[in-house]
Order: sequence, then structure tokens, then C-alpha cells
Amino acid sequence: MSDVDLKGLFLKHAAALRGYLARQVRDPQLAADLVQESFLRLAEQTRGAPIDNSQGYLYRTANNLLIDHVRQEARRKTEAVPHEVLAEIEDDGAGLEAQAMALQQRMALKQAVAELPGRTREIFRLNRIEGMTHAEVARHLDISDSSVQKHLSKALAYVMQRLQATDGRPGDP
Repeated sequence: MSDVDLKGLFLKHAAALRGYLARQVRDPQLAADLVQESFLRLAEQTRGAPIDNSQGYLYRTANNLLIDHVRQEARRKTEAVPHEVLAEIEDDGAGLEAQAMALQQRMALKQAVAELPGRTREIFRLNRIEGMTHAEVARHLDISDSSVQKHLSKALAYVMQRLQATDGRPGDP
């Protein structure tokens, strides 16, 4: 397939494919990325055997890429509790009682993090406090991405258990 044919296919199908993916993921940027990857794979594939149904190939490829993306995100998910829960620990406009409780919670959080094993604590700090991605933490510490995920899962479960225990919530250990 020539570059002209590929350009024609892109002009003909890209907008519809992007719309389809955007409805699936509700993220226009991700949809655009998946469309580009689909056309890239079509371009790579056409150097081999000819494709009879280019439109079908594009939609199937885009759908498979979407499934891969969703699976990858599920594997990376280590958040037992959303960031918002930790962010709500202190409210600037809170009264003295609320500020005292927030201080107590911050101290409990620091204590729980301090009780983590060294490597787990470092991974937690880099990801949750420094804001590094799993891949960045893995490269920084020269470990695998799955190792980062396992340490984070362990750290989050322990920290949340300790915070709930100091809060007096049901389900305390």
C-alpha cells in the first residue's frame, strides 16, 4: 500500500474511528492516540500480505488496542483509596477541632509510612509524594514495574489499615 493510499484511508476513516473510540473511553486524547497506533499498525502490516478490508482491520486493531489499554490500566491500579481521600485530610478553612484531627491524621499517616519496610517506603514516597509514575520509579530503583506495583499495593493496604485504626472506623484490626 502506498503512502497516498494510506493518507486516503486516514482522511476517510480517522474521524469516525476517533469518534468510536472516544465514545468507548470518554478520553479524546487516548482515542486519538489509539487511532494513530491503529494506522501505524496498518502501515506496518501492509508491507506484508495485502489486507482485503482496511476499514475492518482498522476497527479491529483499534478495539484490540483499547482492550490492551484497559487491561494494562487494571494491572497498574494500586489505588485502594483515591488520592482525594488523602487530600481531604486537612481543609484550610476548617475549625480548630477539624485542624487538630487533620494534624492527628497527618501524624498517623507519617507514622504508618515510617513503619513500612525500607524499599516499600521508598517506592511509596517516590510514587505518592514525589509523583513519579510506576515506570519512572522502576527505572529509578532499577526494579520491574510489577515489583513497584506489588510494593505500592502492600504499602497502600497497610497505610489505609493504620489510618482506619487511628480513626476508629469499623473494620479495625
